[in-house]
Amino acid sequence: MSSNLLSYVGWTFLPNLVTGWIQSLWYGISIRAGDPKPQPGTPRYLKHRRRIHIAVIVIYLLYTIYEADYWVRQSGDFYQDLNIPINADEKKIKSRFRRLAAIHHPDKAVSPEDHANAEVYFVKLKSAQDTLTDHTKRFAYERFGPDILSWQHVSSIRDYISVGLQSAIPLYAGSALFMVILSVVGYLQWGRYWRYLVFVCLGLIEYHTLTRPYWSPFLTKVLNPLLTTFTSHPPLLPFQFLALAHKTVFTFFIALSQLSPLFARPNQPAASSSSAFDEQQLQRLEQMAMSTEVETGRLLGLEMAPVVGDEAAQNDLKGKVKEWLVQNTIRADPEVRDAIGRFMQKRRVGAPAGARQSAPSRET
Repeated sequence: MSSNLLSYVGWTFLPNLVTGWIQSLWYGISIRAGDPKPQPGTPRYLKHRRRIHIAVIVIYLLYTIYEADYWVRQSGDFYQDLNIPINADEKKIKSRFRRLAAIHHPDKAVSPEDHANAEVYFVKLKSAQDTLTDHTKRFAYERFGPDILSWQHVSSIRDYISVGLQSAIPLYAGSALFMVILSVVGYLQWGRYWRYLVFVCLGLIEYHTLTRPYWSPFLTKVLNPLLTTFTSHPPLLPFQFLALAHKTVFTFFIALSQLSPLFARPNQPAASSSSAFDEQQLQRLEQMAMSTEVETGRLLGLEMAPVVGDEAAQNDLKGKVKEWLVQNTIRADPEVRDAIGRFMQKRRVGAPAGARQSAPSRET
């Protein structure tokens, strides 16, 4: 339970954090110095972030599965403790135990610390031998793991299966209820069918694995042959396979929740993001214009401070400002100058002959 909680905490912030780092690093490598980088909120920036985010989620999903498998291997099992194959018979198990017991017997320890460690290891070997040489306990151990050593009032295979199923039912009932609640509140809209299908398949696989006298064909004919042929991974026992399946489904559901916003209607988010970016730019321009207006009013107030209260000086200042605007702004405008030129040309054309020639005579 604690490992699942830590995994969920990691899923809440690590993918987004790593996506931001990778995107910044990618822009630093792929874009030359001086060239503009895609700004947050632009369609190009969102497209790059979406692709990087998907890759990060998939890689993190594979990593969590590998991490779960690593801890399963670190925990070990009775077959690895005795260093025997999973199909070893009772004679092979006892022979191997006698050999290891002769080597690691506590009486051969020299120091008290070595004696304590040897005692713990010897008890572990004895538990492995007692469990694997008992047909009923071996059946239960392969399907439920070392937890069976603490079960009480169980003596037959039926008893072990009954206790094991009773411990698994609350997990599935609580998970199913939690999924239904999330679906009702609208959290599991995308991929809801696949979630339920995977959840039901997991329950059927676990029920088949726990109740059948033989191992799952998928485990014996597909998974374990692949692991032992192409890797140094030891073969998985049924309880180890179920533990990995639980972890895989749990992380798959979390990954699906984070992938759903990235795959749901890819065309609409781009348009909405573009309109949101435009709206953001307009708001920024509006704020800039308002700040410019406030600053201009403040500067104008400072310039008008010497004539505040003097009506004659204010009228004189207004007249000079008006004259300056007319001379430097209105008359300097190209369209105004062109209109005045056309008007003066028409006036010269419509004037009498003596008036048209009087102007040159005055110039001379």
